[in-house]
Amino acid sequence: MNFDDLAPRTRAVAAGRPDGAGEPLNTPLVATSTYLAGADFKYAREDGTPTWAALEEAVGALEGGHATAFASGIATAAAVLDLLDVGAEVAVPVYSYAGTRGLLDHAARKGRLTVRRIEPADRDGWLAAAREVDVVWVESPTNPTLDLIDIAELTGHRARVVVDNTFATPLGQQPLALGADIVVHSATKLIGGHSDLLLGLTIAADEGVARDLRDARTRNGATPGALEAWLALRGLRTLPVRLAEQSRTAALLAERLAGHPAVTGVRYPGQGTMIAFELPDATAADKVCASLRLIRHATSLGGVESLVERRAMLAGDAHVPAGLVRFSVGLEDPEDLWRDLAQALT
Repeated sequence: MNFDDLAPRTRAVAAGRPDGAGEPLNTPLVATSTYLAGADFKYAREDGTPTWAALEEAVGALEGGHATAFASGIATAAAVLDLLDVGAEVAVPVYSYAGTRGLLDHAARKGRLTVRRIEPADRDGWLAAAREVDVVWVESPTNPTLDLIDIAELTGHRARVVVDNTFATPLGQQPLALGADIVVHSATKLIGGHSDLLLGLTIAADEGVARDLRDARTRNGATPGALEAWLALRGLRTLPVRLAEQSRTAALLAERLAGHPAVTGVRYPGQGTMIAFELPDATAADKVCASLRLIRHATSLGGVESLVERRAMLAGDAHVPAGLVRFSVGLEDPEDLWRDLAQALT
């Protein structure tokens, strides 16, 4: 089937399924580490499994590239950096996922890479980086401040453009279509959607780069578990409806938060499931997080349940505004969520 002719929400449901007569409707969970001799498949770490392959086909169809599944989101970042020569320079947003920045900082301390940190709103800084560095690592929206960076204008220059598309998902934006070279996802988040797995994905525009990423996965043993890949594929099937419903709720709550007297600022990019709202200081933010009853105080995001976290409490995000609360909006009724927010803010 040519998935290019199908709408994205249809691809999420249809891609990566068996299609032969008598085949199961759903891709089965294949739990094996090795295969009987005499065929292309020999050992899972090197050759993959049918479950991984189905997930990769489905995500590749959504992002428009060649997908590879990894053990976690941070494993995808490690694989991308594995492609770089010693001494390469990477540009990254000042406000971005702490795990990625931690990985870059570690490589810099070891003398393997140079890191250039750029404010998300510094357009001239990003354009200069695209012309000068080896890799421009983009988040748009950024984590946790939800700033937007123009992906398209950074492409076509010297730098390889890598986009962490975890927040937007392939239904919100397709960076490869904008000219990016590699997309990474923490499928732990919205793609999985149920806070019950760890898994990462890379999607490369170029098939040769995809092979290099797959080789890095094999070399470093960063392979996904069979159950995790199967759960991520199942979660992907409902991503379109989850994302649409959660985004509607997020837009409503962002508007109401913006009008609340206790809230000093709201950041919402106009779509998606993530809101960042600000309170006067860390004490006020901590008190609100502790006072919520329905919305849970926990790290991570993208699940069916709503979660909040004051990001500056984490060592890697100590530079984030002290009163900023990252809010991952779930599938609960929006009025129930608002009542919980209102009582906590009061």
